[in-house]
Amino acid sequence: MVQALHIRVLLADDQAMVRQALRSALQDYPNIEVVGEASNGEEAVAAASKLLPSVIVMDISMSQMDGITATRMIKAQHPQIAVIGLSVHRDHQVEAMQQAGAFEVLGKDRAVTELYRAVQRALAAVQPIPIPGDTAVAA
Repeated sequence: MVQALHIRVLLADDQAMVRQALRSALQDYPNIEVVGEASNGEEAVAAASKLLPSVIVMDISMSQMDGITATRMIKAQHPQIAVIGLSVHRDHQVEAMQQAGAFEVLGKDRAVTELYRAVQRALAAVQPIPIPGDTAVAA
């Protein structure tokens, strides 16, 4: 029997209600553990270094430090951490978030229903799971 990969998630959003909704969306999955929350980009950067989550769900627009700047800093320090951006608007900030290193950006209107699959996709992109018997050598 194959054991499910344990995924540590950090939630970063300046609205407590949004963080709670995201936590609720993930709590029923036994392979997900929400290890912390951050209410701004500075807290997210500090929490990333302290908690070393597998995935960070990061709001683009936050006070003190926005999610774009926080993502850029986190990816520079911890490239193995996957970041999923959250946005209310589909505009130039989405592209900037992806350029900062976010794997994907979800609209907040779809985040609750799509978050689990997005977490799985993002983690697989930065931490590929070896397939038994695969003899391919990385270049």
